Amino acid sequence: MVVCAFVSFRLGLTDGVSVVTGHWQRAVESMGFDTVTVAGEGPVDRTVAGLELAATNPPDLDELRAALADADLIVVENLCTIPLNLPAAHAVAEVCVGRPTVMHHHDPPWQRAHFAHITDLPIDNPAWRHVTINDLTRDQFQDRGIDAVRIYNGFPTDTRPGTSPELRAILDIAPDEVVLAHPVRAIERKNVPRAIAIAEELDATYWLWGPAEDGYGAELSRILDRARCRVVHLAPDVDPIDLYQAANAVLFPSTWEGFGNPPVEAAMHDLPAAVGPYPVADELCRLGFRWFPTNDAGPLGRFLADPDPALLTHNRNVARTHLSLKSMTEAIRALFDEAGWIP
Repeated sequence: MVVCAFVSFRLGLTDGVSVVTGHWQRAVESMGFDTVTVAGEGPVDRTVAGLELAATNPPDLDELRAALADADLIVVENLCTIPLNLPAAHAVAEVCVGRPTVMHHHDPPWQRAHFAHITDLPIDNPAWRHVTINDLTRDQFQDRGIDAVRIYNGFPTDTRPGTSPELRAILDIAPDEVVLAHPVRAIERKNVPRAIAIAEELDATYWLWGPAEDGYGAELSRILDRARCRVVHLAPDVDPIDLYQAANAVLFPSTWEGFGNPPVEAAMHDLPAAVGPYPVADELCRLGFRWFPTNDAGPLGRFLADPDPALLTHNRNVARTHLSLKSMTEAIRALFDEAGWIP
C-alpha cells in the first residue's frame, strides 16, 4: 500500500480548497495511491488539533508526525501558503522536511493586502515540489526564487442527473422565478453587494449558497436586510449538480480569487456566468471562456431573456478541454513521474 496524505486546515467541506483536494484525491488514487486526509476540522480521516483555522495552540509535533507516519507522499493544501495559522504552517513544514511533498499553493500572502507584510511563507525544501493553480502565482513564485509548476484545477465533466430534482420547490422557488446563484462563502472579497445589485436590476432572486466567515456575519446581515430583491440564503446539503440545476445563472463578482471554481462549474452545467475582473479571471478568459460582466447587468439580462445555446456549448467545451479532471490528472501524473513518485 502506497499512501498519499492530504493535509490542510480543514477538508471535506464545501470551500474551494476542500473541493479541489477531493479532485486531487481522485487523481492520485487513479495512479495507485491510497489516500488519507489530515486536518484540524472537517470530516477527515485523521484530526490533528492545532491545524484548524481558529486554533489557539499549535499542533503537537509528535501527534502530527504520527498522523503522517505512514505517508509515502504528502500534499499540503494551502496550509503552508496562506498565513491563517502560522504555527501550524511551520509545524507541517518541519514534519515534511526531506520527505516527498507537494506544496499546493492557492493563496500566497503577498496576494492579500492585509498579509503582504508576512514573509514566513512560502517555505522551500529540496525534497518538495511546488504547484500553483494559475500562471500568475507561478510567475510570482519564480520571481521569488522558487520553481513551481502550474496545474489548473480540474472539474468533473459528467452530466448525470442530480438526486434532488425538486430542489426549487423545496426552497419555495417558483418554476418561472429567475434565480441568480452566488456559490460562495460570504466574505468581503466575494462582493455580495454587487451580486445583489445585479439581482435587483434584473428583478431576480439572489441565492447565496454559503455562510458568512472571517467575521463578516454582521455586515452580511445588514447587506441582506437592505436588499431590494428576494434573497435565499444557504444551500441544502445536496448534490452540487442539483444546486446548479436549480439556478438560471451564476454570479461571481469577486474582487480577488486564486482561481474561481464557480464560473467553471457553471460552464460544465450549461449555465451562464457573470464574472468580476479579478486578475486570474482574465487568465481563464484567455482559455476561451465567454462570461458576462458584473459592472453592467444588461448583457446577462438580455441573455436570460433570449438564451443563446451556442454560448453555453462553447463554454462547456472550453471547460472540458482545459479544465477537466482528466487534464488535471495528466498534469499531476507528469509531475509525479518527473519526481519519481509514481507507485
